[in-house]
Amino acid sequence: MAKMKACEAMVECLRAEGIKVVFGYPGAAICPFYDKLMESDIKHILVRHEANGGHSANGYARISGKPGVCIATSGPGALNLIPAIATAYADSIPLICITGQVNCDQIGRDVFQEADITGSAEPFVKHSYLVKNASDLPRIMKEAFYIAGSGRPGPVLIDVPMDVQNTEIDFEYPKKVEIRSYKPTGKGNMAQIKRVIKALEEAKRPLICVGGGVFASDAKEEITRLSEIMQIPVITTMMGISAFSDDNPLFFGMLGMHGVRAANKAVKECDVLFLVGARVGDRAVRMPLLLEESTKIIHIDIDPAEIGKNVSTNIPLVGDAKLVLRQMLSYAEPDRHDDWIEKLNSYVSEPVYKECDEGTVNPRKFISKLSDKMPENTTVVADVGQNQIWTATSYKMRGGRFLTSGGMGTMGYAIPAAIGAKLADKSHEVVAICGDGAFQMSFMELATAVQHGVDLKVIVMTNHYLGMVRELQKNHYDDRLTAVSLEGSPDFITLAKAYGIPCMRVTNESEGEEAIKKLSEEKGSFFVECVVGDFHATLNE
Repeated sequence: MAKMKACEAMVECLRAEGIKVVFGYPGAAICPFYDKLMESDIKHILVRHEANGGHSANGYARISGKPGVCIATSGPGALNLIPAIATAYADSIPLICITGQVNCDQIGRDVFQEADITGSAEPFVKHSYLVKNASDLPRIMKEAFYIAGSGRPGPVLIDVPMDVQNTEIDFEYPKKVEIRSYKPTGKGNMAQIKRVIKALEEAKRPLICVGGGVFASDAKEEITRLSEIMQIPVITTMMGISAFSDDNPLFFGMLGMHGVRAANKAVKECDVLFLVGARVGDRAVRMPLLLEESTKIIHIDIDPAEIGKNVSTNIPLVGDAKLVLRQMLSYAEPDRHDDWIEKLNSYVSEPVYKECDEGTVNPRKFISKLSDKMPENTTVVADVGQNQIWTATSYKMRGGRFLTSGGMGTMGYAIPAAIGAKLADKSHEVVAICGDGAFQMSFMELATAVQHGVDLKVIVMTNHYLGMVRELQKNHYDDRLTAVSLEGSPDFITLAKAYGIPCMRVTNESEGEEAIKKLSEEKGSFFVECVVGDFHATLNE
């Protein structure tokens, strides 16, 4: 044991967990911790808004496979983290959120910058702690990392009063965690696994639907092997994009209200649907009752609460996807479904791109051509709105990662998440694709990228509107457009130049070709504004 202040012990806990990078924004109530963090070898990334620290930690966690760490002070600093906490919770991303708090004797007295962050964030955390005994901090930190990263991953909040941070303790980091009420399931039940294999073997038109849980359990290799051995076609939810290579002949795209025709036809016509780490929410399956009537449904998920929540399940299987799929692979026999695969191939068609107005480009066509030129291991971070759908359905993922805010649909996610993703693995190119609405929610993080030498490729699709809301108003509200014009926005090229980032504007196809060449070949950061017309999120434009 070593004597030290609790704030120093917090830093030692992070070091013991192998944390190399943290994201945050300091303030008085978290200054004791920051003072000790400065003395460590942990790199701190100063963001320009606390929520973006959470989104950066989100991107970092998704690429590194370990919990990301974000930090904020008390009051408004902590409360600003809530959108990022909710975003991580909805998509099952492991975060450790450390917040400062006023002194223990001031809690509940409405003093300066006091806010009940544990109560405020309660609906969106996997667990939270308000630390009142400094000696508990090592155990709490150990538990927090275990809870965040095990089972169904998610955010854990640790709120530490200022006087607790300054209390001297005997520090020893626990070697293991024992939480009586928390025992996440790992391996699947063997009887259920045999039922799953039997159902897949008997199926004439089997289909695998992959969700974000495949990334959480690092099961990409296992799902590919199972699909190829048993010759079962694969589709993904939006969160599952890049879990299965787009150029694999067994892959038929993303399903859902904005998905591709082949994937949606496959769901309607399959006789066995095998869901792996997918919650199949309303954007993926709009009429679950019709699906349940015609299809045998198998569902693997680490979280038993997800199984049967949105779609009734014939064969439920609780467990970690990687472990369960490995168990299945020991029983899987080679199979063929040539007629079924041929039928699905008949639903695949080359995209038909809508003609552009003069001075604009087709966003789908631009993104598709970009994917042909970027390195195969590129990480693509899509923001929320029309740009998200264009990217999800037009960028061909062949070895890289696709990141977005799926469950919460949080605008402003892309730029900070891209920063976190790049810091987690600098060997991969990272491209952030935004709409002009979402970009203006977090463009200040370009300063973060410049300050810390984070090289990003940024694309902004400019149509001077909140495009997705405009589309809804046109289609469902008699074209009564209200509160969707982005008139008054800055000149984005001038803005990029102000940050010292090389840039160009694209208003036609030839300029698009030049921009794609620069994005794919130039080292360092590069910013592209694509001027797009009145395109919808629907396909075949």
